Amino acid sequence: MKNIIFSLLLLGIGTTVVGQSNYKEASNSLARYMLSSDVKHLESAKKFIDAGYKTRRDSSNSRNNVLRAMIYSSLAYADSTRKIKSDKDPILVAKEAEARIRPRDRERHETEINYIHQNLIAAYIYKANKEIVEKKYADAYQSYLEVEKLGTNTEDVIYNLALLASQAGKTKEAISYYSKLIKDTEADANKYLELAELYKKNKEEQQYLSILETARTKFPQNKQILFQLIEIYNANKSYGAITPIIDEAIAYEPDNIDLIYLAGYANENTGNMGQAKKYYQRIIQLDSNNYSANLALGLIFLNDFLKNINNLEDQYSAQNHLLKANEIKPYDIGALKGLALYYKTVGDDSQLDRVNLLLNQLSNN
Repeated sequence: MKNIIFSLLLLGIGTTVVGQSNYKEASNSLARYMLSSDVKHLESAKKFIDAGYKTRRDSSNSRNNVLRAMIYSSLAYADSTRKIKSDKDPILVAKEAEARIRPRDRERHETEINYIHQNLIAAYIYKANKEIVEKKYADAYQSYLEVEKLGTNTEDVIYNLALLASQAGKTKEAISYYSKLIKDTEADANKYLELAELYKKNKEEQQYLSILETARTKFPQNKQILFQLIEIYNANKSYGAITPIIDEAIAYEPDNIDLIYLAGYANENTGNMGQAKKYYQRIIQLDSNNYSANLALGLIFLNDFLKNINNLEDQYSAQNHLLKANEIKPYDIGALKGLALYYKTVGDDSQLDRVNLLLNQLSNN
């Protein structure tokens, strides 16, 4: 700012004298504002630059447009509540004036243009914050787009664009900004999760899985990433991917019966029957009346018994768990079918007839 004030003073406009042009009066007032931060000087500068900006010649003069853009960009930021009346939003006036600066004149006014941009960036951020409070997310997104266009591509700006695009329903744009963050910055776990959620919302299942797997590699201790990964593996029936990581999840929630059941089910579906039994038994230790675990154990032991009908331990285990499951849910077909196969195998015709009669009744209802 000191450099800008000095350049204004070099024009011979450091003091006010009678008969000065509107341009010089505006320059003086802007210089005073820069030294004092007193907005009344900006109001004076606005009055004089408006008075000297009436003709086509005035509006095509680069020097006039530089000063006008400086004054109005200052107003856009310093008078954020718009107490100083203007026919048009100062942000727009400043942008229009800057756009009229001829390309050949821009290089020698680089410092002034940087000043204009800094003010406009601050003004747009203030505007966006107000729009966020009012839940006008689409408007706030547009305001941050202007910040980006003005050359500010910091991590905070890109993240705000990602968040606001998401909140405004611009999923494609949000994904693009999150992807840029992950590629170009040391993004934290939350940003990976937020991007994953967008892929899920957009029904891009492979991308959803891929970003979670990448996040898992980068943040192996993050519980939320682990649980979401297990969830999608389960949805995809990728049980071989679940078994190596399920114990980590159970360590976080050792009494989570649904999680332990999934561990048993995943191991059962990958042929690890010994491990599956341990998980189902663990559930029964937590809740002896858990139907699913008793049924699963009953069927596993029944299958073992069918392979070797001389194994009394498997026989009694199958019988006990299937009867327990039937006791918990007397009319559930799963347990009844298991019992029917068991009674048929051991030759208990009276119990087999009873179970089959009940199954027939249930199938006819």
